Amino acid sequence: MLVQFVKFGIVGISNTLLTFAVYTMLLKVFGVWYLAASAIGFLLNRRWTFRGHVGDALTPVRWTVVQCSGLGLNLGLLYLFVQDARVDKLLAQAFATAVVTITTFFANRAWTFRAHPSVPVVDSDV
Repeated sequence: MLVQFVKFGIVGISNTLLTFAVYTMLLKVFGVWYLAASAIGFLLNRRWTFRGHVGDALTPVRWTVVQCSGLGLNLGLLYLFVQDARVDKLLAQAFATAVVTITTFFANRAWTFRAHPSVPVVDSDV
């Protein structure tokens, strides 16, 4: 698991930097509202660590649930850091990203991409 997390972190660094660059550009250059800029950056960020795992028919559904939950957590933390704690918007995004990266890694590892046993089909004619 440690090797997989390190791999996730190494691959994710470039994605995170790109996401942060998009967030910063949208926020500082185009004046996009910080929560919208974060959502756009988050949605553009792709996680490739589990790319080799085929999964089952519900893997894309589980991945979508984890990613949407991660987005919700990211936006919630960002709002709390900026509005309640009065943290700078760029620093707040960095804090939120750290929490969400760890959370989504473990959620994807434990639920999205773990082996899910298939349910045996019961023949109704027996």
